Amino acid sequence: MTPDGGAPRTAGPLPLRALPVGDHGLLIELNGDEDVEALHAELLRRAAAGTLPAVREIVPAARTVFLDGLADPPALGAELAGWRIPPLSAGDRPAVEIPVRYDGPDLAEVAALWGVTPDEVVRSHCGTAFRVAFCGFAPGFGYLTGLPERLHVPRRATPRTRVPVGSVGLAGPYTGVYPRPSPGGWQLIGRTDAVLWDPRREPAALLAPGTPVRFVPVDAPVPAPRTAPSRPERLPEEPAR
Repeated sequence: MTPDGGAPRTAGPLPLRALPVGDHGLLIELNGDEDVEALHAELLRRAAAGTLPAVREIVPAARTVFLDGLADPPALGAELAGWRIPPLSAGDRPAVEIPVRYDGPDLAEVAALWGVTPDEVVRSHCGTAFRVAFCGFAPGFGYLTGLPERLHVPRRATPRTRVPVGSVGLAGPYTGVYPRPSPGGWQLIGRTDAVLWDPRREPAALLAPGTPVRFVPVDAPVPAPRTAPSRPERLPEEPAR
């Protein structure tokens, strides 16, 4: 089953539109984040196997994947329409575990929106297998999907002028962790001491597109997170707040 309760997708071509961008870029438009993640994973597999034309960058976003540095973008765009792309596999990579104190200022509001108690919000959030759909907004910020549609929440009507580093928030279909203090309008349900971005680390970003993520509730001081191997990615556009 998919997160929204639908039937899982089987391997096959994806509905997409490929648009050349300049002399060496290709923008691939897809139906949603699940298709983006599946195509992005397939592109990385083919690049690692040496069966993808030489490419400088592969950058996923909410509904697109951008490839740059191609010798012949139209040729690859035409070829993509016939690819048989397997669905995402939950067990293809180990999960990053992020410890969280669920004491956010919007926890009670999210519970009211969900029609449950705050404790049930924590149980549902920790019981969800998340995956990083794409990155952006700030270095280290990942847009995590996995919550079913009935648990999607709106952004706050009035954004905060400063969200503390490590805040765990919800907005629309996404969960995210703020890697640094910044303005933001997401619903804050908790906080973590996990370091999302460290230029001294290799890779610097704890989360990369395709990374599985699980949140773990804690009451004691937060330990260092367990990391998974990941590929560094260029970060795309800042989100609407």
